[in-house]
Amino acid sequence: MLRLYNTMTRNVEEFRPIEDGKAGLYTCGLTVYNYAHIGNLRTYLFEDILKRVLLACGFQVRHVMNITDVGHLVSDADEGEDKMAVGAAREGKTAWEIAEFYQQAFRRDLARLNIIEPDIWCKATGHISEQIELIHRLQEKGLTYVIEGDGVYFETSKLADYGKLARLDVSGLRAGARVEMVAGKRNATDFALWKFSPKDSKRQMEWPSPWGVGFPGWHIECSAMAMKYLGERVDIHCGGVDHISVHHTNEIAQSESAMGHPWVNWWMHGEFLVFPRQEGGEAAKMSKSAGGFITLETLAERGVDPLAYRYFCLNGHYRAQLLFTWESLDAAANAFGRLRRAVLDLRPHYSGQGAVEAHLEEFRAAYEDDLNMPRALAAMWGAMKNERADRGAVYATLLAMDAVLGLGLERMKEEVLAISEAEIGRLIDQRNEARRARDFARSDAIRQELVGKGIALEDTPAGTIWRRG
Repeated sequence: MLRLYNTMTRNVEEFRPIEDGKAGLYTCGLTVYNYAHIGNLRTYLFEDILKRVLLACGFQVRHVMNITDVGHLVSDADEGEDKMAVGAAREGKTAWEIAEFYQQAFRRDLARLNIIEPDIWCKATGHISEQIELIHRLQEKGLTYVIEGDGVYFETSKLADYGKLARLDVSGLRAGARVEMVAGKRNATDFALWKFSPKDSKRQMEWPSPWGVGFPGWHIECSAMAMKYLGERVDIHCGGVDHISVHHTNEIAQSESAMGHPWVNWWMHGEFLVFPRQEGGEAAKMSKSAGGFITLETLAERGVDPLAYRYFCLNGHYRAQLLFTWESLDAAANAFGRLRRAVLDLRPHYSGQGAVEAHLEEFRAAYEDDLNMPRALAAMWGAMKNERADRGAVYATLLAMDAVLGLGLERMKEEVLAISEAEIGRLIDQRNEARRARDFARSDAIRQELVGKGIALEDTPAGTIWRRG
């Protein structure tokens, strides 16, 4: 029995799809004005685990992901520039070129992390007519108003349950607490459905509409595209926790107002990847604006296998913040290296024999309990440590588990363990420097890194010697 946490109800509940045996899944994709950072990618890893679990539970999954290539302003208060225009100005390219370049970079990142691509990719710029039609439906119901020279807005005060997903204190927000107001807004929580192009300039991305030339707001795209590809009732809608209070709250408002009935059965959100808390402060989330911009390529430049980052993320539950330090990533990479070595040692014993059911049952119980990946990893390591089990059966067990974990165990190759003698020497030098500085934590971390790469060290009176295997 698969049980999942529902942000709307704040409870872990048995997952029951709208249609037996099928699951419609919508996940909010990237705003393609820059590379995805590893905090963004943690969310997509959580969603990939969810999709793999649904498949493992026998559901036929229809997965839709949007690409935001217009309409996402730099401010959630409907102020500032479109992020695509910011990216275009930064790089001296057109907004269309920026969108295409960073969408392809995003897809490469997904592939490197072994994330299954959605069944349907949908771009905001490719669904302008659907968004205009949805705004028109809201206008017919008397839920919109126009701010001259600015845009068409949704009037949230006409909904008794606005903000129910985030449990917003709407009365406090209307009083002006912590909210910037666009001139002409009737309520602080009102949001743009369509923004007008500036009269004194021409935007790269703009379209005619019944209200004037302009471009859609950020929130309307997801509603319009989810409805087009998944219908007017959706099983699961996912995103990061930062989407709860604004983006997903506004999606619910406009979608349920247009249709007149509940829209999504399960709302699921992944927590932040965070840096260590500063003295006297709180842990900070990884973000482009805050300068915490570490990409998958950054990790690769440090010699970290992208799948080691996937393994690192599996060590934290998706609903808990995950602390990122280079030391913790190195520890995960070392563990992933040990896993790789164990897999390669087990593979020659595999002859098609069945898996060890007791370990698989423990693994299933973990992922069916709201995607508890730390427990699932423990079950995996438990299987490898079972010395009484047939080695080939243990390998079969790991392959079955990897359908959910997505670590690419079947594709692991011996040459992945290779490390040059120059690199070994460099790491040994760093370890010696750490030992002289009495930084034993760093010294041990380097030793474990080498162990993960198949290199054993021995400290002798004549110095440190190494061997492979």
